Amino acid sequence: MYNYDSFAGAGFFVAFALFGLFFLLVGYVLTSWFLMKIFEKAGVEGKWRAWVPVYNAMIFTKLGDLNPWLLLIAAGASILLGWIPVIGQLIGLAAFVVTLLAAWRVGLKLQKEPIWLILYFFLSIVWLGINAFDKSRWNTAIQPAPWAGNGFLADRTNWNGIPAQPASPGAPPAPPAA
Repeated sequence: MYNYDSFAGAGFFVAFALFGLFFLLVGYVLTSWFLMKIFEKAGVEGKWRAWVPVYNAMIFTKLGDLNPWLLLIAAGASILLGWIPVIGQLIGLAAFVVTLLAAWRVGLKLQKEPIWLILYFFLSIVWLGINAFDKSRWNTAIQPAPWAGNGFLADRTNWNGIPAQPASPGAPPAPPAA
């Protein structure tokens, strides 16, 4: 006959998967909405940019005065090398550190103290929501990041519709966006 325990197990698995998919979808929508509001404060043109999954993280990284390609390379390397013990996890950790640095710089530009980074570390969606809807304004007078002029972390990309971030005092000015 039939083994009803296997039907119950399959039903539980499907319900659990649908429940998880629902929370992933809600998290994606909230994160994109919050990023859209932060991008508006920063002067990023085009609300659609916040809704493109990897591109929105690259823009966030660029607004944080970091090379956005680092995040893309780290995420890709983490996916490709994730099967190698320790290596994949270390690369994923490096990508998270890049986002922490970007959040620190974005928080400074949104008039937040560095202590707010603790909230980003534990509950980034709450940090994004607070910064999206509080009364803070984007401050372009923030001192450039120590790595902004030269080096591995320096942002040298110019994208249409995304404001250029200031370089370090000794660095040559960034070329205008085409």
